[in-house]
Amino acid sequence: MRINRLIAQTTGMSRRAVDKLIEQGQVLVNGNPAPLGHLVSETDTILLNGRKLEFSTLDAESRLLIMLNKPTGYVVSREGQGSKTIYELLPPKYHHLKPIGRLDKNSSGLLLLTNDGLLANQLTHPRYRKEKIYEVELDKPLSPTAISKLKQGILLEDGMSKFPIESRTITQGQNQLKQSPQNNAYTVHLLEGRNRQIRRTFAAIGYRVVKLHRTKFGAYSLSKLQSGAYKVSEQLTNTTSLTSNLQTRVHDAMPVFAPRHRRDSNLWTSKQ
Repeated sequence: MRINRLIAQTTGMSRRAVDKLIEQGQVLVNGNPAPLGHLVSETDTILLNGRKLEFSTLDAESRLLIMLNKPTGYVVSREGQGSKTIYELLPPKYHHLKPIGRLDKNSSGLLLLTNDGLLANQLTHPRYRKEKIYEVELDKPLSPTAISKLKQGILLEDGMSKFPIESRTITQGQNQLKQSPQNNAYTVHLLEGRNRQIRRTFAAIGYRVVKLHRTKFGAYSLSKLQSGAYKVSEQLTNTTSLTSNLQTRVHDAMPVFAPRHRRDSNLWTSKQ
């Protein structure tokens, strides 16, 4: 784990703030000043301003995961800059939790928030290939040529984008609309978490996403959770499969720093 991430998870500081401390020589690893981007493990001795960080298992009772059905119009940030934020949907006792990835302002659906960095890593790191499922509606039905291009993969500025897609039946009230050539509703299965990947992929072949709604993230499903509602998940993904299953805590009553309210410092990774 990178040293800035470990300290950020422990103290609540942003990684940017931790990097500044590293640059100032206030972080030591095994007695030596830590360089930026340094990788650490449970065998290392880490000092922050002379205080020791010690690896230990994260107490099971302190692990927390919130499932939120994010409505459109809310930003996944602590500062809305004129927009409503997801934290307005949660009671203050959960405001310390960080989102696992993002959904952009115009997207809706399942958003996970946690205080468990290992769980967040297990859900977001590419090596674990956690599936995310989205209900997508486009401005027009996909043509056979467009479907063929999606199957082959679309080259974006950050690499190739390729994901399974299938037609979806839309419901209006109690009525189900049958799939037809005019149906512009699809289900997308995504194993990556690149920034706005779904929207950018369709835009690259001339389509606009008019609705993007996430229904599943790894083992967690939205199910019947109403828009704007949240629940505390009793199902926490087992993190014992990770290399160390370790979290960190600070000894000697090290003060906890309030997170800096920066757009990118208060979440674990990515958005759609």
